[in-house]
This record gives sequence, C-alpha cells and structure tokens, in this order.
Amino acid sequence: MKPVRKAIFPVAGLGTRLLPATKTMPKEMLTVVDRPLIQYAVDEAREAGIEQMIFITGRGKSSLVDYFDMSFELEIVMEKAGKSLAALAPARANSGEIVSVRQQQPLGLGHAVWCARQIVGDEPFAVLLPDDLMIGKPGALKQMVDAYAEYGGNIVCAQEVPADKTGSYGIITPGETVGAMTEVKGLVEKPKPEDAPSRLGVVGRYILQPEVMAILEKGERGAGGEIQLTDGMAKLIGRQPFHALKVNAVRHDCGDKAGYVLANLAIALDRDDLRPKIEEYLASRG
Repeated sequence: MKPVRKAIFPVAGLGTRLLPATKTMPKEMLTVVDRPLIQYAVDEAREAGIEQMIFITGRGKSSLVDYFDMSFELEIVMEKAGKSLAALAPARANSGEIVSVRQQQPLGLGHAVWCARQIVGDEPFAVLLPDDLMIGKPGALKQMVDAYAEYGGNIVCAQEVPADKTGSYGIITPGETVGAMTEVKGLVEKPKPEDAPSRLGVVGRYILQPEVMAILEKGERGAGGEIQLTDGMAKLIGRQPFHALKVNAVRHDCGDKAGYVLANLAIALDRDDLRPKIEEYLASRG
C-alpha cells in the first residue's frame, strides 16, 4: 500500500459568500486570528506527512503561492530595524514542495481535483478544502492517514449534519460501523432531506485512490451542472475499500460569514495571550 505523500488544495473558488472582502483577496488568505486559512490547511497536511502540496488556483490567486515564498525585502527591513522575525516563522517554515496548477474554468470540485492528475500520477492523494477549518490534536488529516494505514482504500471525513442541511453536503449511505469508522455503501450529492440516506455528511478532507481521476476524466455533470467529486467517488464504491471517519476535531465553515467570525472567536479563546481580553469583552456584553 503506497503512502499518502501528495495533497490537493482546491483554491480557485471566488469566495462569493464572503464578499466584499474577497473581491480582491483570495478567501484562503483571510486570516483567522493571525494566520491565513491556507496556512492552517498546509500545517495540517505537513503534520500528516504530506510532502507535496498541489494548489489548484485560478485568476487572481498568486498571493497563495507567494505567501509561502521567502520575503527577502521584508526580512531585511525587519532585521535592520531590529525587529524579531518570529512573526514570520510559520510562513517561513518548511511547507514542503508547492506546485501550482491553474483551473481554467470553474467546473466544480471534481474538475479541480482532476486538474492535478498529471502530478498525482498513480499515487493515493489527499484533498483538503481550506475553508473547512478543522481544529484537533492530532489534526484531522493525521487521524485519517493513521486510519488509512489500517484500512487502505478511500477514506472521507464525515460528521452528522442537521436533517435540513443535507442539501449542502455529500451524504453517505452507511454500512457497518466500528468505532469512528463507517463503511460507505453509497454517496449522493446534496440530496433533499426527504431523499437523504442518512445524516452523515462528507466534509472537507479526503484520501482517495488515483483511479478516481479516470472517472472524473469523463466530465459527467452532477448537482448544479458541475463535475462533482462525490459522484466520482461513488463509482469507486464496491470496487475498492471505502470508509468514512468521524474525526476528533472541531469544524468551522470559514466560507460562511458567521462561521468565519466564530472560528476567530474560538481560536482566540484557546490562546493564553488573547483569552483574557476576549472574555472581558464578552462579559461586558452581558
């Protein structure tokens, strides 16, 4: 069984739910407390042993790759001013190899993943959606990689979703459940509540086998007229092992304004240097 060494980050989206902030800034560069969303995702991938980060970008997204480059001018200015470079340490740390691929048309998540086919080759790979901010120790992807070492095949991250929200997720038809791991018998993209086979929804972390690329290659359209990754994955069920893992992590939907604000609040409250002021403010609000 080949190890998972490569991860795809689909970051070509326009972030329309966060306008006007995302008019000129990629949503993945919006900061949660003091780090952009993309760094949280890359740090999570590095912890899981990922060596190659594949950014599927679009027009106006060059700052995502630039962020992980050395900023010589900035560092020289800071050194001359006697300022510490500690604030740059996270972005300056070894992020592994970063490869950028342009998605020419917004044809869906499945199409974005397919754009990385030449780089993925015949290896299993992970997919991380940066606006699904997952906070856990160890990280969500590390938990999935550990499960992959035992089960192999394809593994998706899943959580119970409200019945009236099934139309926003890929929903699993569950089989046998052992602990946090559930066998996947079927997948359907964004079903109506009355048609949903369960409330177990797929959220933004995946470990997939390369055979899914040949399925996505066909360009079949699904919900919303897009090439859906869920539809491609569904065709692997029965041909390869397929499981869903409920990870021990808190998910924040940072593609949503309320979710983004709550993520900032939650992470600030977990920091000793910020918690007192946040708690003082919240107390003053009654």
